[in-house]
Amino acid sequence: MKPVLKKVGALVFDVFGTVVDWRSSLIAEGRKLGRKKRLRVDWAAFADAWRAGYAPAMDRVRRGDLPWTTIDVLHRMILDELLARFGISNLSEEEKDGFNLAWHRLKPWPDAVRGLTRLKKKFVIATLSNGNVALLTHMAKRAGLPWDCIFSGELFHHYKPDREVYLGAARLLGLQAHELMMVAAHKNDLDAAAAAGLRTAFVQRPLEFGDPAKKDVKPEIRFDLNVRDFGDLAQKLGA
Repeated sequence: MKPVLKKVGALVFDVFGTVVDWRSSLIAEGRKLGRKKRLRVDWAAFADAWRAGYAPAMDRVRRGDLPWTTIDVLHRMILDELLARFGISNLSEEEKDGFNLAWHRLKPWPDAVRGLTRLKKKFVIATLSNGNVALLTHMAKRAGLPWDCIFSGELFHHYKPDREVYLGAARLLGLQAHELMMVAAHKNDLDAAAAAGLRTAFVQRPLEFGDPAKKDVKPEIRFDLNVRDFGDLAQKLGA
């Protein structure tokens, strides 16, 4: 292990795409709904469009175009637009709310629970996600994700990549920024964390968008660690 990493006392994890497989989970949820309501929809395209609306919606909050708004509410706003775009008009409000909660039911990558459990033996492990606290808590409960605590942009009324999120997590854990490591499958998240003084670990998730050609998984020397999965991360951190 690099000497500088011996000072790391806690790991915080991006969640969507890093810990859980949002795309396959949403496709499965869509197909289930489609069978129930006899819908003929390209659910892969629907899932991709739902996720694609995520960053622009958060940016509206970050710019001040919207007041503070949780991810659950933003997801529902995007969903309403997509239902119209995909010509889905036979869902009740209760069914729409239930489908929106699909984000609470995302399934972890195969290595996630085992790897996190291993890492937890040596480090404090927590989420550091833009997902709201209720979403992340319900997801963890359902999927068996063994977090020590749940950190969300909701706690700071900022969304990543705002530095307030990264520094807020370090502050709540009683750590200096360099004693906290951000683990993510997204390079822009890690770059923002590094700019705030955190250590960084890049996790390759080549299937996040289904087609490996759509995902940049090239290791980068600017990150403290580059790993295949959470088992590899645990090994490299001596856990």
